[in-house]
Amino acid sequence: MTKNVVAVHDISCVGRCSLTVALPIISAYGIECRLLPTALLSTHTGGFTNFTYLDLTDEMRNIIKAWKELNLHMDGIYSGFMASAEQIGVLKELIDIYKDADNLAIIDPVMADHGELYSVFDMHFVEKMGELLPYADVLLPNITEACLLTGTPYQEGVQTEAFIEMLIEKLQARGAKNVVLTGVMLDEKYVGAAAARSTGQIDYVFAEKLPGAYHGTGDIFGSVLSAELTNGKTLTAATREAVDFVVKSIKNTPKSADKRYGVEFEQTLKSKRKQDK
Repeated sequence: MTKNVVAVHDISCVGRCSLTVALPIISAYGIECRLLPTALLSTHTGGFTNFTYLDLTDEMRNIIKAWKELNLHMDGIYSGFMASAEQIGVLKELIDIYKDADNLAIIDPVMADHGELYSVFDMHFVEKMGELLPYADVLLPNITEACLLTGTPYQEGVQTEAFIEMLIEKLQARGAKNVVLTGVMLDEKYVGAAAARSTGQIDYVFAEKLPGAYHGTGDIFGSVLSAELTNGKTLTAATREAVDFVVKSIKNTPKSADKRYGVEFEQTLKSKRKQDK
């Protein structure tokens, strides 16, 4: 029987991110992708102006209520952009209903990057996001988000292993079981992730650092990771696949492309389908 993952993200109608990334990628890994949208936007918020924005908190509750009558089973729960602090409570309700001993709750605390909190959020949101850590079988923060969640001053540029491991220990002390910390850079030439198991083992996965910054790569990473973990891959193997997929997608994107629209992950999926055959 085909496994499934429910993806809890926004729908940005233009710009490769969130559900427009999660749905095709998770599906391409042979997993049914179920959707719980948190907001509807004309575009994502990075670099675009005058975008429309519809908060779907009430509809999220309606959807969960309707699902209760269907006796559904979820093989995975993967959350990303929450439109408000109130939605964090809705996500807790979803996890309480569908989390069991055989599935994973994978939580990406989408709220900040490059040392700064996204403009739509405040420290109250950070505090509420911290309440999700005990719910996370796998927590998927970037360096900025990890610093915010642990009250640690942000360090720009190259980090030390001691700093990375300190962040992970603090996150796990707050309740996160396994942690995949992204944006790790122990050397200026390489960037990647630290995959930390609840046992204390930490594996580093790196790739060559490519120039530029692209929107949506975190959602691509999280979607691949969620799919591979649901398919039974180890935390380290899933992290390796996610890192490689993001790198390939960046390389498949013309240098002249408008970076607001994200990377051409479709070409990476096309190559994957050929390899799978």
